[in-house]
Amino acid sequence: MEADHALAAGAPASALDADALVADLFAREGRSLVRLASIFCDDTNAAEDLVQEAFIRLHRSAHRIRDPERAPAFLRSIVINLARDHNRRGLMSLRHRSSMVQPSSTEHVEHDALDAADRQLLDALRQLPDRQRSCLVLRYYLELSESETADTLDISKNSVKTHCRRGLAALESMLPASMLEETA
Repeated sequence: MEADHALAAGAPASALDADALVADLFAREGRSLVRLASIFCDDTNAAEDLVQEAFIRLHRSAHRIRDPERAPAFLRSIVINLARDHNRRGLMSLRHRSSMVQPSSTEHVEHDALDAADRQLLDALRQLPDRQRSCLVLRYYLELSESETADTLDISKNSVKTHCRRGLAALESMLPASMLEETA
């Protein structure tokens, strides 16, 4: 299972503890996890489904969590991995999707709500390699520290720095300088 770094065969938690842990995490992290998943899969409904699945998986594994403080990182890594899997499956379904299918009115509203700069930035982010995109989104969108980002992705802090530096350099080459100055 992905992100086993947050799990261990420590003292098992009771079902009540697992329920309380999941409920607490849902209250604290639910909205930001949906935003995180939305960046990776560009579909709010799918993002909500992925986050729901992540909480289900967390609950199933809660008895193995040794340090509840690391549970948010474990949960974020589940969401990122589920979003990657969703995108892989989505690429296959897009190949078979009819060009006559129109987006729903909800998708139009969500898409129109983003201004052109936001759409351009999201498009550029989606072109980055998975690790760079994950590091940038966790560091700058969710505003996690390097340590929290490293913990979520199960990589070193130096790797986070490297992937962020490379990702930012790639974004600089893809985006107009005027746009980067506005966000700085």
